[in-house]
Amino acid sequence: MTVRNVITKLVQEGLLFRIPGKGTYVAQPKIIAKTLSYAGIREQLEMMGYEVTTKLLESVAKPGTKKMCEIFEIEPNSLLYTIRRIRYVKNEPFSLHTSYIPVELAPGLDKLDLVNEQLCTILSNEYGLIRENTQETLESVAANKEEAKLLDIPVNHPLLLLQDIIIGKNGKPFEISSVVFRGEKIKLRLVF
Repeated sequence: MTVRNVITKLVQEGLLFRIPGKGTYVAQPKIIAKTLSYAGIREQLEMMGYEVTTKLLESVAKPGTKKMCEIFEIEPNSLLYTIRRIRYVKNEPFSLHTSYIPVELAPGLDKLDLVNEQLCTILSNEYGLIRENTQETLESVAANKEEAKLLDIPVNHPLLLLQDIIIGKNGKPFEISSVVFRGEKIKLRLVF
């Protein structure tokens, strides 16, 4: 009885996990990171000593949705870069990143090195787009078919969805981003 209680407590603390009909296993420790409004996830992971690689899935300019154009305070159907990347930690899929940036604010962005350079660094150094403020939301979601395939997880696997509207020094948004993290791999620390 004591052993069962201890195992149940270790499962609740995330140190063990159960698979019904199979058994109880030791869980890999979660990576503890701050939200992206403090520093990019790649930067944080590298500072912690993790081997991080990035794969560019998409970098195209296409008309923005009505809602996105309203957020950016630009004309309807204005062109936005859609930049999609997947991050790997120790060669294992970790997170899927999607960013939208008005083409008029960063002409030629799609021609730059979006794999080896952090997007926030490129936007700051090449275009003077410096983060002043961020509107951020965090929620748990279930992986859809595409996310499951890209992150090598089952459909409906738990994910953490972090969405940001990044606002520049002029008080206007210059990037909308969303990042889905594998829920079992990360714990985000919120600092107020």
